[in-house]
Amino acid sequence: MTFSLYKDEDVQEPFERIDAEQARRMVDEGAALLIDVREPDEWEEVHAPQARHVPLQTFLSNPTQYVQPSDSVVFVCARGQRSAVAAEMASAVGVQNAYNLEGGMIDWQERGYPVE
Repeated sequence: MTFSLYKDEDVQEPFERIDAEQARRMVDEGAALLIDVREPDEWEEVHAPQARHVPLQTFLSNPTQYVQPSDSVVFVCARGQRSAVAAEMASAVGVQNAYNLEGGMIDWQERGYPVE
């Protein structure tokens, strides 16, 4: 017996999944904000210079403090799981252009992109 949460298996996520190359291009061109939702110790270890640090639980407790419906926002974490939660929450509060960086900071670093 199989169980499905949705009748329609083709339900679309309310955000777009992008790779580090797309994310970097969007952020470098000023087309999107970059919000890092990792924990403070992860942020201190390494982060993208353009990123704003808002830990996931902080973001989830009051997302409209950090994003507006008109924003384009790329969310990043270590691998892309926590940032997907943040992207979904941003979409739920009306952000039309929410993106999840698949592969997260790991992919960002593996591509040799700038970090601090």
